[in-house]
Amino acid sequence: MKFAICNETFVDWPHERAFAFARECGYTGIEIAPFTLASDVHVISAADRQRVRKLAEDAELEVVGLHWLLAKTQGFHLTSPDRAVRRATGAYLTELARLCHDLGGRVLVFGSPQQRNLVPGINLERGIELAVDVFRQAMPALEDLGIVLAVEPLAPAESNFLNTADDAARVIEMIGSPCCRLQLDCKAMSSEERPIPQIIRRHHTLLEHFHANDPNRQGPGFGELDFVPILTALGEVAYHGWVSVEVFDYAPGVESLARDSIEYLRDCLERLME
Repeated sequence: MKFAICNETFVDWPHERAFAFARECGYTGIEIAPFTLASDVHVISAADRQRVRKLAEDAELEVVGLHWLLAKTQGFHLTSPDRAVRRATGAYLTELARLCHDLGGRVLVFGSPQQRNLVPGINLERGIELAVDVFRQAMPALEDLGIVLAVEPLAPAESNFLNTADDAARVIEMIGSPCCRLQLDCKAMSSEERPIPQIIRRHHTLLEHFHANDPNRQGPGFGELDFVPILTALGEVAYHGWVSVEVFDYAPGVESLARDSIEYLRDCLERLME
């Protein structure tokens, strides 16, 4: 099983230091939030893209892809009834796919709760139609570049749109492209009625990427969520993608979150082999 960590976990650390520490902990992948590079990806030069890619390679890390795609941006929204906003959002996703490709990544994780929320007057069904419109605009570029858009269901506490894996699967099936698949997040799945292992088994044919975290917003092993059944389910469905640590509460400290999260996941794997 391959373990990665999201780079914003390291807050304001220089990329060199963050990448080196991630590799020291045992991670072999790094997932990048675009806002840690620039607030607008259009201004990230080819030289800067190559520099970040080389820093990861020098640290013996693979760039997994990008997440928090629309965080800290302006003028983009997935479910906007304004066609011009949706066109701009689709075009920005296209540029994010180019950035991901330039960094050596493969996956774009679409979470971005604030930029997907349904506005008043837009219900779930209409929101799905609008989201599909935006995603379809970006599909030709993603398919050409070999980049996968991974649609991420989020808990109701974070967003009012696509709160279950079933809803995300509807969007993915409507798009009907091999470059549109599913991202599952433990914290988000904890809000669903089905247990996490059942969700994994139910949707494993669509599963592209996986985030490991606890409902308390910290890393795996920092709360009460037991990852042994979760890793068991991933093994049963022959998931060979990345398990990427993503946290939101940094109170335990950067070093502890990075190191203890992967140590806990490895301990869970060891228990599975006993």
